[in-house]
Amino acid sequence: MEKTLITISRQFGSGGREIAELLTKKLHCHHFNSKIVEMAAANLHDGVSINEAIARSYHTPEEAQGNLDKYEGFERMVENNRMYVEQAKVILNVAERPESAIFLGRCADYILRNRKDVFSFFIYADDDFRAERGKLKYHGMSLKELNREENRRKQYYEFYTGQRWGDPTNYDMMINTSGISLETAANTILAYIQFCRS
Repeated sequence: MEKTLITISRQFGSGGREIAELLTKKLHCHHFNSKIVEMAAANLHDGVSINEAIARSYHTPEEAQGNLDKYEGFERMVENNRMYVEQAKVILNVAERPESAIFLGRCADYILRNRKDVFSFFIYADDDFRAERGKLKYHGMSLKELNREENRRKQYYEFYTGQRWGDPTNYDMMINTSGISLETAANTILAYIQFCRS
């Protein structure tokens, strides 16, 4: 497959991370999740440990200024926005590389929305499916705990993008993993991209 940039946004506990990993193997490329935070933290040179940067990566400041679409606007952002800004720079820079890449979260669908080689997907699932995965895959997390983390991501996304989290108009396709395997979901994404390019 020619160079392809895929963004995966996902409801917490829906299997989106695993789908990104499956796509990484199928496309023989890299996927970027917390790696984006690590790269951004390294660029900031502010003494914050990688673990602390990751822990704070979904924090949203109370106010922001500037235009996120242009590098000139980055410097006008308030201090608390520096991590988001640096993550956006990392995503834009990775997208310029000649190889395919998969981006998991981090508002990548919004940051890369004007590129023609980007396909964006939203992965979601029903509560029963997520509750079961919480027990098996997330160290026994309850649905309430999953929803708490989900809400943090929703607030982060909506704060920085001005878009509604999970709005179908923001994505090429939304996939409900409740009734299909994650392998099937990954294959569906690849089939959709191939169809669009045929």
